[in-house]
Amino acid sequence: MLHVVSVSLGSTTRDTDQVVELLGRQVRIERRGTAGDLRAAGAIMAELDGRVDAIGLGGIDLYVQVRDRRYTFRDARRLANLAPNTPVVCGSGLKNSLERMAVRALDPLLSWQGRKVLMVSAVDRFGMAEELSLRGADLRFGDLAFALGIPMDVRSIRTLDALARTLLPVLVRLPFRWIYPVGAAQERVSSGGRFDRYYDWAEVVAGDWHYIRRHAPARLDGKTILTNTTTVDDVAFLRDRGAARLVTTTPRFAGRSVGTNLLEAAFVALEGARGELPATRYGELVERAGIVPTVMELASAGPNG
Repeated sequence: MLHVVSVSLGSTTRDTDQVVELLGRQVRIERRGTAGDLRAAGAIMAELDGRVDAIGLGGIDLYVQVRDRRYTFRDARRLANLAPNTPVVCGSGLKNSLERMAVRALDPLLSWQGRKVLMVSAVDRFGMAEELSLRGADLRFGDLAFALGIPMDVRSIRTLDALARTLLPVLVRLPFRWIYPVGAAQERVSSGGRFDRYYDWAEVVAGDWHYIRRHAPARLDGKTILTNTTTVDDVAFLRDRGAARLVTTTPRFAGRSVGTNLLEAAFVALEGARGELPATRYGELVERAGIVPTVMELASAGPNG
């Protein structure tokens, strides 16, 4: 049996260890949270090196890709280097294919043309952002506000690209916790309504779940949430706030959607590869595995999602 592990800077409350079937094979998928402790994460990476089939980095991106340029985060690279004998991926490679495919698959349901879509962060999901733009969605990108606290929204792919060229070479050198919630920070929900206007405008709120949850207003009535890596508790959170629909780009196993870093690690292990696969191969594997967006109508969903 193949064994893949996500080593995450996120909370330990989101850990899982289960066996799933993927492409006709049994794969043990495990998540180990470290509550934001980089040293603990590094110790687990070293422990797992050479002992599992692939490792996913969770709660931190190894890199983000905007068009043909990659920006590698220093903290994540240091972690990856602690497992030189085992393939290490972060989900970014898979997302670029999987999320483009998900947007296309959702067009009949959500009719993207003119749909008001807030992406809380887009540089880490440029494939999704670009596909939404191509399909005519009315987009606002919250990267400056949600990651950096600058109360400005970006409204075009061209501007997003320009900001990425300017800011990312600097941001990837900063401690990752400065720009993304890790550990206990993932469990906090902010108050004060600073971000309410972004949510109030949107029909669809898309992107990283921890950003979405952290800044969510008291009510999300009628809104569709397009995200990933949600647990049973997260589904209850959205239902309590009145969200109409939850869509995740990866399958749900035992009531939770698997993280893209863990799914990418599983694909790499199934291929027997030494590292990230080509984008075209991820697309082929997604199709072979029959992976399509998981749509949950929250008003009618059961207690376990």
